[in-house]
Amino acid sequence: MSANPEAAKDETIVLHDAFVPHGRTVPFENGWSWIASAWSIFKRAAGVWIGMIIVLCIIYVVLGIVPIVGAIATIVAAPAFTGGLMLASRTIDQGGEAHFAQLFGGFRHRFGPLVGIGVLYLIGMAVIVLIVGLTTGASVFTVINATTLEEVMAAGAGLMLAALTFLALVTPLLMAVWFAPALVVFHDIGTIAAMKASFVGCVRNMLPFLLYGIVFFIASILASIPAMLGWLILGPVTAASIYTGYRDIYFTS
Repeated sequence: MSANPEAAKDETIVLHDAFVPHGRTVPFENGWSWIASAWSIFKRAAGVWIGMIIVLCIIYVVLGIVPIVGAIATIVAAPAFTGGLMLASRTIDQGGEAHFAQLFGGFRHRFGPLVGIGVLYLIGMAVIVLIVGLTTGASVFTVINATTLEEVMAAGAGLMLAALTFLALVTPLLMAVWFAPALVVFHDIGTIAAMKASFVGCVRNMLPFLLYGIVFFIASILASIPAMLGWLILGPVTAASIYTGYRDIYFTS
């Protein structure tokens, strides 16, 4: 993506259909079409996609080596990288040629709001972990100290409760960030507005997301079998599916 201000402005323009700020409800089967359309986007620039995913993984591994700070940086920077992948997806979708440098497009375009998404996600995760730890954390020590079958079963129930509590709390947070990077890079809206629109769009499309989740779960198992190498394909397809879901939900057909 060019550093020219006018070129950056062009990145916010979607050339077809009318934007629906808080999304629309789409049919159940569209959960599959998001993945099918993402596969088409991936195929048209497979080499570029795989290269971006490999570099992104290397960046995350390097950041992961740094205690605490690295983990924080990874979470905060993730929406900026996602924003870049959204730019690449739209370029291909509209008949253009994706470039490797678009992976870093979110650091040059709308960087502040994208980092804001990462910061709020980090804060939200910290609060959720704190709540789960305070309410069910004792279950971990109970498992360690359990000596009878009854104690193990009771501790296991406690761990299950902790897992369900975490899932119940983290799901709305994930819904708020799922489409937020795409909404930020393509539209002149801020962090909070994008996260709200993402959450509402996800709520309105729980059924398509159910189908999407089932297909993704099966695909993730298959991608993990050959030494995780399948993720070189599933990773890019997943990223592109965020774009295709955004395009489907937030625009009239």
